[in-house]
Amino acid sequence: MLMSEAHAAVDRACVQAIRTLSIDAIERANSGHPGLPLGAAPMAYVLWQRFLTHDPADPAWPDRDRFILSAGHGSMLIYSLLHLSGYDLPLDELKSFRQWQSRTPGHPEFGHVPGVEATTGPLGQGSANAVGMAVAERFLAGRYNKPGHNIVDHWTWALVSDGDLMEGISAEAASLAGHLGLGKLVYLYDANDVSLDGPNSLCFSTEDVAARYRAYGWHVQTVTDGDEGLGDIEIALEAARAETAKPSLVIVKTTIGYGSPNKSGNCSSHGAPLGTEEVRLTKQALGCDPEAEFAVSDDVRKHFADGVKRGSEARSAWKQRFAAWRDQEPELAAEWDALAGGELPAGWDAAIPDFEGGSMATRDAGGKVLNAIASKLAPFFGGDADLGCSTKTTLVDQGSFNGQSGLGRNVHYGVREHAMGAIANGIAYHGGLRTFTGTFFVFSDYMRPAMRLAAMNELPVTFVFTHDSIAVGEDGPTHQPIEHLASLRAMPGLVVIRPADANETAEAWRWSMGQSKRPVTLVLSRQKLTTFDRKQCASAKGLARGAYVLCDPAEGAPRAILIATGSEVELAMAAKDALQEQGIGVRVVSMPSWELFEEQDASYRAEVLPPDCSARVSIEAGATQGWKQYVGDAGVSIGIDHYGASAPGDVLYTKFGFTAERIVQSVRDLLSRAVIEH
Repeated sequence: MLMSEAHAAVDRACVQAIRTLSIDAIERANSGHPGLPLGAAPMAYVLWQRFLTHDPADPAWPDRDRFILSAGHGSMLIYSLLHLSGYDLPLDELKSFRQWQSRTPGHPEFGHVPGVEATTGPLGQGSANAVGMAVAERFLAGRYNKPGHNIVDHWTWALVSDGDLMEGISAEAASLAGHLGLGKLVYLYDANDVSLDGPNSLCFSTEDVAARYRAYGWHVQTVTDGDEGLGDIEIALEAARAETAKPSLVIVKTTIGYGSPNKSGNCSSHGAPLGTEEVRLTKQALGCDPEAEFAVSDDVRKHFADGVKRGSEARSAWKQRFAAWRDQEPELAAEWDALAGGELPAGWDAAIPDFEGGSMATRDAGGKVLNAIASKLAPFFGGDADLGCSTKTTLVDQGSFNGQSGLGRNVHYGVREHAMGAIANGIAYHGGLRTFTGTFFVFSDYMRPAMRLAAMNELPVTFVFTHDSIAVGEDGPTHQPIEHLASLRAMPGLVVIRPADANETAEAWRWSMGQSKRPVTLVLSRQKLTTFDRKQCASAKGLARGAYVLCDPAEGAPRAILIATGSEVELAMAAKDALQEQGIGVRVVSMPSWELFEEQDASYRAEVLPPDCSARVSIEAGATQGWKQYVGDAGVSIGIDHYGASAPGDVLYTKFGFTAERIVQSVRDLLSRAVIEH
């Protein structure tokens, strides 16, 4: 129903309440971005009051619409909306905007307050997260909806800014969304033509955004008066919702800092408080009491409450549909319940193979394990950056994901690594399923911003990276990871696992899938690695503890410890045998994950790395940074602290010193030095 004249006055009052709450909070904090809330309040109000299906009484209701404020710097916009809509965000929290331990941080943070669906701030990330949420909605609909039982049927809405659409990640994500035909995805574009440094004419003047998005396959509309034209905004959103074959971009022309007599339309309102006097003048220009702070009338509160009733009624109707579906589909319902609770259905890992004998690249083992899991866990899907034939991350015979039907389990991300990471995050934010990505390890550089947000927000995404070292070989230094292990280990909250053989790879996947609040990076080899005889070596289940004693001397205590990860464990084992022939007994420790090892108690860590054995050598085909904490000041780290070269992988290993002979000599040198010092 279009907005009526009878409601026009209260509609305007609601918009002004969003605006004044926002600028009051920013002024009190003496920090924030008033320009976006002042300009975008009308479109946000129309969306929340007329279209967004949500219920503050149950913020996690599975079939709610999702709203993502991709322009997270304008966070007071969503905080004002949440407060006015009746979420658990009292006025005192708005008054504590950007303060220590408040629930209103500078940028919206997932899990910090109900109603915030994604952590946004780094521009473009939220727009790609929204694509992921729309993908998740379609996948779940394809899995769970049955004739007469439509239990997954919601929309994804994102408010994006000029800066969002300048970022390359948004172009990648929008291109894929258009290709997939994600017709239940809508962007509201706050087109105010101003960024932090000045007008868009400085950097964004020649591009026709509407034409670009039409070329991506989007349905595009323009609202010319986004400052006051509530009815025009409503008409555009109705049209967007009517177009279900394409995602929609609604370009809303707004004035940044609208209402501010001296700062509207100017970059000065973008990223700094208006100032006490300008706030007073702005309220006056908007027809509000210039002296009142954090003022919300009873009429405004009642009107917002009336709008929320629509979502409450929708949730009640959904619960009835869900109950009927549950009665008809008890097995699917049990699966749904497990995933919704962050658990996995019983038997999900029953098909994971045990590997015996021979040799196998861990990427190949990873592909076998991935498909074994998929055979038992239907709500598990993912994709790769046009590298499935190399990363082995294709789900065999499971089809390509269809953005209309939701069927198919392989998402063909194309060469869009940055968007792939953020879309996977959006899938995880949405919930109810599990996902993974795949590409070469060196291209983790393109994914770091999304991986950082996955770690920050405890999202259970498995990031699969293959071609993990200089063993990539002939492709040369551009494709050979060097610093990548060290850089990802430096990221708080991210678990990095580099398995040594096929069975460690199986255990890595088992551990990763068991996490409901942690992103995991699996770093896998291109080249074949020996599958260790677990009758002679310790069980690969030790991987879950981050490091474990793979093999000890046949007799006596070890005189030295070899610590290795991934493909270099094989070298350590060869060196152990050579040293044993020379009468020197050594311990080999497989350390696939520093993070998991550091989580073990001190007694276990000392059991694996006894403090009284200081002759230690680490072996890893990557930067040596960080290894001193395990080898100590007296130890040796064999690694590579420079870029690689183009040659066969085995040649590079020899040329750069990754040989059993070098390890043997390093141990002998350490033991000789210890004798001399003693």
